[in-house]
Amino acid sequence: MLDESLLDTPEALAEADHRALLRGAAEAGARVRTAARHATEAGVHELKPDGRPRAILLAGPGAAATCVADLLGTLAGAACPVTRLAPAGVAPAAGALRWELPGWAGPVDLLIVTTPDGSEPGLSLLVEQAYRRGCTVVAVAPAGSPLADAAGAAHGLFVPMAIAPYEQDEQPPVAASAPGVLWALLTPLLALLDRIALISAPPEELERVADRLDQIAERCGPAIATYSNPAKTLAAELADSLPVIWTEGTSAGPAGRRFAAALAELAGRPSLVAELPEALAAHNALLAGPLAASADPDDFFRDRVEEAPALHARVVLLRDRPIGGLTAAPAARELALSHDTPISELEPEAGDELVTLAQLIAMTDFAAVYLALASGA
Repeated sequence: MLDESLLDTPEALAEADHRALLRGAAEAGARVRTAARHATEAGVHELKPDGRPRAILLAGPGAAATCVADLLGTLAGAACPVTRLAPAGVAPAAGALRWELPGWAGPVDLLIVTTPDGSEPGLSLLVEQAYRRGCTVVAVAPAGSPLADAAGAAHGLFVPMAIAPYEQDEQPPVAASAPGVLWALLTPLLALLDRIALISAPPEELERVADRLDQIAERCGPAIATYSNPAKTLAAELADSLPVIWTEGTSAGPAGRRFAAALAELAGRPSLVAELPEALAAHNALLAGPLAASADPDDFFRDRVEEAPALHARVVLLRDRPIGGLTAAPAARELALSHDTPISELEPEAGDELVTLAQLIAMTDFAAVYLALASGA
């Protein structure tokens, strides 16, 4: 059950936030600036690439690496394929994970390793394997970690991960879906891909991203009441609901998948995600089935104290600017409302692709954090 009264009590939110999730969301802009500075100090802007890589291979554990690969692949588009190397192993523990390069990987490919830990032996072995194959290696991880030594031995580029002071001795480790982790790992790679001409993310663009993240932190902060706070409003709307996340636009796709991962890891909530217009066919039967809001009419004799409320679907529509004016949003609204399914909508303000993407991620990150805190996750 969601404690909605807690949402409008900043002191209670701070007391419930044992994982410093709100602080990480609020400091996203500062994390981008720090990570950009680390990239500059590591020499990213002084690189003299011979050309674009044939392919980018990205390895790392958990939701953070998955989201980074998704975002980079979306931004790079057809210019260069970005493939995430999924780990193998018997457990999600750092020492049990192993990665392997595909057989075709060689000197014309780029291996990127991202991890908020850096102690995974499998990643160090992967870096050694890439060095033997002639792959270029770039790693983003905590300074002083074993992975930093492995990247140096492989003559690769190592960028220290931007870590806040309160995270250095965090026990248990910071969640991979935490807002600060994403921007600490992603920002240096944006600068790198800008340098090799795969995307446009110059320093001034990263500064605009940081500014937009600061603006969202002001609008969605814990001191802002629910009625004027879009993140708190979305968290309250998702209480006792199954989020069905529909995305429209290039930037909205990875933002929606990131939101689903954050809901699962931070708030312990299941969700479904799909892109429009395919989502209309994929989820039509779901909205017409037992999870529809009209599927379980209120029973007068139901024990309202002892029985948990029925779980019903709620559509969350994340939209980027439609391409060429074409949009499936009216059809999405019509389908949801035809099944008595409520719908929440988020659309970023005008800006460059990277800036609007940052806004969608920031707003949904705040919503996931509020949902986690108010539900006691």
